[in-house]
Amino acid sequence: MRNDTSTAISPKFLKERNKLVHLYDCTLTFHDNLFYETRAMGRFYETGRLLHNIALSYALGFAQTPFHHADDIPQYASELAALNDAGVYVTPASGIDVRFVINTFKYGDERSAIMMEKSNRNLPTFGRAKEIAVGSRFRFGVLSESALSFPQWIRMGLWMSKARLEVSSPIPLTPISEETTHIVRTYPLNPADLPDAALLKMFDLVAMRPSNLVENAEIYSDTWWQGSDKLFLPAGMRYRIVDVMSVMPTKRGRK
Repeated sequence: MRNDTSTAISPKFLKERNKLVHLYDCTLTFHDNLFYETRAMGRFYETGRLLHNIALSYALGFAQTPFHHADDIPQYASELAALNDAGVYVTPASGIDVRFVINTFKYGDERSAIMMEKSNRNLPTFGRAKEIAVGSRFRFGVLSESALSFPQWIRMGLWMSKARLEVSSPIPLTPISEETTHIVRTYPLNPADLPDAALLKMFDLVAMRPSNLVENAEIYSDTWWQGSDKLFLPAGMRYRIVDVMSVMPTKRGRK
């Protein structure tokens, strides 16, 4: 049964709504190897060094998707719309202490002979995987207009790897209306989610799916959130990804 997430984020996460924005500083410690395919070179599949904010939003339980998609196409925009309505935004995560391991994998079958069919899913069937190792730690932030509750454990990646979540007390953010430039180093950012008034000047680009991320971003904007002398985040960040379905050609239009 499809969960209706288009109207509001689940009430179990929201405690009290107010007009102020608070920042929850979060740390993830992995108790399993984490694998997701960022880059493939033949039968070698590499896991990236960052965690995408869209993946974190689902892993935290803030966004939900049906167990089965008939068309096998993600519907990110509609499933993340409830977070925009609730004033909740999750940043990407950077590594505090990240280590990698390489493992060989192969999906088995009990039959003596099988025909391996090509899959349209992002699911490798055999090869070697560069995975994020047990004990690796990541840091990300959650901005919210409401008090939030968080799970103690989450699961992520193709193997549904288990990770311990630690969350700081909410940090109040002060709105700053000033046209100025800051370098954001606290968290990586998703440039697709920046407000229209924010201008990326210099940055380190990190190739990811479904959208690229940036680190050490020098940003010009007219509105900011300030949490401390060195913590500045552009105000107005929200999920702006467009549903893949809306930009794909129809069957009739394909050649």
